[in-house]
Amino acid sequence: MISDVMDQLDPQLGYIVDNLERKIVGKRPLMEFMVTAVLAEGHVLLDDVPGVGKTTVATMLARSLDLSYSRIQCTPDLLPTDITGVTIFHPGTRQFEFHPGPVFANLVIADEINRTSPRTQSALLEVMEEGQVTVDGVTHPLEPPFLVVATQNPIEYEGTFSLPESQLDRFLFRLNVGYPSIEEESTILSQSDHALPLDSVQSVISRQELLERMRSVRDVHVADAMRSYIAKLADATRSSPHIELGMSPRASLALYRASQAWALLHSRDYVIPDDVVKLAPLVVKHRLILSRTSTNPNGHLVDDVFDNILRSVPIPPLAK
Repeated sequence: MISDVMDQLDPQLGYIVDNLERKIVGKRPLMEFMVTAVLAEGHVLLDDVPGVGKTTVATMLARSLDLSYSRIQCTPDLLPTDITGVTIFHPGTRQFEFHPGPVFANLVIADEINRTSPRTQSALLEVMEEGQVTVDGVTHPLEPPFLVVATQNPIEYEGTFSLPESQLDRFLFRLNVGYPSIEEESTILSQSDHALPLDSVQSVISRQELLERMRSVRDVHVADAMRSYIAKLADATRSSPHIELGMSPRASLALYRASQAWALLHSRDYVIPDDVVKLAPLVVKHRLILSRTSTNPNGHLVDDVFDNILRSVPIPPLAK
């Protein structure tokens, strides 16, 4: 451990995590990361094999937070207007009327996002960054909060498209659900006959309360040493001979805000080094592009390179 600070979840926010665990067995750390992303106003990419509960996680999150949500099933023939909406001319009124697409919700589940074309994936770029959609030159703002939870299957699976760098950079976290342990899978099987229907899941926090907690994230104190630490991590990725594309300023801001949200979730009004170290791999690794001389057929070198950087940058002492 980097510090001896004892963390305990904020009672109200911890209740959200508990509610998620009613349906998702044995994934409490994942649930904490999902709630952190909501508080930090960030988007999440759930990257894992089919059948491990990625879509269930996103649906449970929406229901627990009393948010409107929609699901986009991504397919190769999906069009950008199928996501954003379309303007239609009505002969009777002789006026154009905008018909909003499924992106007009508080939480949008983009299921198997890497099965749709890069052109359609790009339809999410503006809305993920600015919380608005522009169609036919008219800008339509979305009602906050707004969160995209995208799922994708591993790139090597048939019929998938790699997400472009600009798309990946807009996801706060890239998370894996992972297979359950033997004990957890036994529990899943024993509960299958009496499983909690998703439709019966009740929200545990109102939308207004959630917005207030999201605003309070920005009040979490970050010491100068912690800001400098994040900046040094970013610089180390940019100067590494193994990395062609390092952390962007957006990535630094994402790590900064996620650390504040994680602290708030754990009942603290200040960020500690543990927060940054714990979250950095989830925020940074999917944004990095290795130099062409640093490729690895096993695909694990990004982890190795960033882990080495994380170990090489001195961790600041705990300071409130």
